[in-house]
Amino acid sequence: MRDLSRTAAPPRPVTRAGFDYLIVGAGFAGSVLAERLARGLGKRVMIIDRRPHIGGNAYDHYDDDGILIHRYGPHIFHTNSQPVADYLSRFTRWRPYEHKVLAHVDRRLVPIPINRTTVNTLYGLDLDEAGVAEFLKARAEPVAEVRTSEDVVVGAVGRELYETFFRGYTRKQWGLDPSELDKAVTARVPTRTNDDDRYFGDSFQNMPLHGYTRMFESMLDHPNIKILLNCDYREVAREIRHENLIFTGPVDEFFDCRYGKLPYRSLRFRHETVERETFQPVAVVNYPAEDVPYTRITEYKHLTGQTHPKTSLTYEFPSAEGDPYYPVPKPENAELYRRYQALADATPNVHFVGRLATYRYYNMDQVVAQALALYGRIAKAEAEGRSLHEAAAKLSDLARSVPVQRTRVNAAE
Repeated sequence: MRDLSRTAAPPRPVTRAGFDYLIVGAGFAGSVLAERLARGLGKRVMIIDRRPHIGGNAYDHYDDDGILIHRYGPHIFHTNSQPVADYLSRFTRWRPYEHKVLAHVDRRLVPIPINRTTVNTLYGLDLDEAGVAEFLKARAEPVAEVRTSEDVVVGAVGRELYETFFRGYTRKQWGLDPSELDKAVTARVPTRTNDDDRYFGDSFQNMPLHGYTRMFESMLDHPNIKILLNCDYREVAREIRHENLIFTGPVDEFFDCRYGKLPYRSLRFRHETVERETFQPVAVVNYPAEDVPYTRITEYKHLTGQTHPKTSLTYEFPSAEGDPYYPVPKPENAELYRRYQALADATPNVHFVGRLATYRYYNMDQVVAQALALYGRIAKAEAEGRSLHEAAAKLSDLARSVPVQRTRVNAAE
């Protein structure tokens, strides 16, 4: 892997023909496209990132105590797409892992999503599956027209469980009351009547055996790929000759926020190492109560299977300021994005791909699928003798090429 990581002046322009592709962003979208274009089509690729590392938000590393942690909060890989799983398996072996989340409620830890154990523990009951179904049905408050996140949850489990698990967590996570958020935020949150305590139900649930960063390193290890870190693309875009640009950063930034900034929620992380082997029974414990400033605590050894006399934790604090993580799902924000989408669709020789470029919250597998879909278009255009820019997938088309996004409410990626 050719790493041109730097902190000084921008590089001089390349002296030969330059690059076929300049890719902005070394996360999943950019790295998958760099690998495919280099290895699949023999293209010369420069991939740049303003952070000092590859991997985007999935970047992991060993802390000062030698414990593997995720710098930007827990990333749990899961998918129902066999092609995506097969593709990533070229670059990593896997460790089987089924994600489980507990919520700290009334000084007890109970499973989330709500299941039979959750209901029986909270209410001191011993209901079977049919009994839990009746219990939830009796408390549900159906809403004539479901518009908001509050409507979705209250209509499914009633106001008491809504207040216990969702309202405070959502207010912390988004900085808004659920009654102000689009129904999509909670529309896909499951409620179970059995004892299944897995957070995800996907057919493929695994963690990269040696971590995400090692997987990205393998993906980008190709002589046609150059990597430039600690660099904003605006500093070098004109100095690096390239035929096409793939942009995975915030779409509003690409257009100098012409119509105003797209709203995002951000996160602040507090990483700690404690002098004990384990801290909590599962990788992630949520704290829905509003009087607790953080939303969750992650203990990474559950994810990695690492053995160590100490354990490392991350406390997660949602924030209105900082790196963009989650598009805020409100109608006025969707309308603002559509204005940027129109600009992007009209920009020749630039492919916009990934979460930030399409202002949607995708899981990791969906970003990989989106990147592979764009590569497929480019490869097809080449095979048919069409120019590369004719293969540019418009944002509206590319967004339709991946499954409907899953919603992140109470758990990790």
